[in-house]
Amino acid sequence: MNDFSPIHRKAALAEEIARRILSLITDKKLRPGDKLPSERELMVMLGVSRPSLREALRALSMMRVIEMRQGDGNYVSSLEPESLVEHLNFVYELDDSTLHQLFEARKVVESGIAALAAQRISEEQIVEMEAALVKSGDSVGDPQAFLQADVEFHDLITRIAANPILSRVMTSIRQLSSASRARTGHLPGITRQSVEDHRLIVEALRHHDPKAASEAMLAHLDNVERRLNEAK
Repeated sequence: MNDFSPIHRKAALAEEIARRILSLITDKKLRPGDKLPSERELMVMLGVSRPSLREALRALSMMRVIEMRQGDGNYVSSLEPESLVEHLNFVYELDDSTLHQLFEARKVVESGIAALAAQRISEEQIVEMEAALVKSGDSVGDPQAFLQADVEFHDLITRIAANPILSRVMTSIRQLSSASRARTGHLPGITRQSVEDHRLIVEALRHHDPKAASEAMLAHLDNVERRLNEAK
């Protein structure tokens, strides 16, 4: 563990400690399941106080990066994306710029997923998509029910695209987008607009048209983001 060299920065010391540990993980010098040196050893290696070290470890624990096991020490977590992003919803509730970044990511990923789904969708899956569209329409007056219907609609398209890697990406994005959906679901007219957007997406999927499906998904996400910006 020679990479635990002393930290000389005095300001935001706990943040610097956390950053050092995160860099060891990203550089694969610490891996999922690895046990960290004891607190006493880390204090000596890093040249920091116990309070600063514990503050950093608590922060990493909240981020699901570190598991603090009572009486057994501190371990690198499984680093599964689903658990790592759970704590981030509050960021999207506080910072509008990150919401914009989220929509950028969704546009890149989901437009491609829609194109794949248009190529691969079966007749049985077309029926499923049409049922999901009806459910969206029936939920227009109930923001909470519509949120659930919207999630199911997008999840179904991801399943039809049949790409396991993209499915994992979308699992993480779904976790992050829950805060944005909570903010947009109550905006005037957004559910009706989304139902119309969903209809155009389903129509493109029904015709096995990748380009139209991609464009319809992109337009849908553009519409949602625009409504969010107008409400600021």
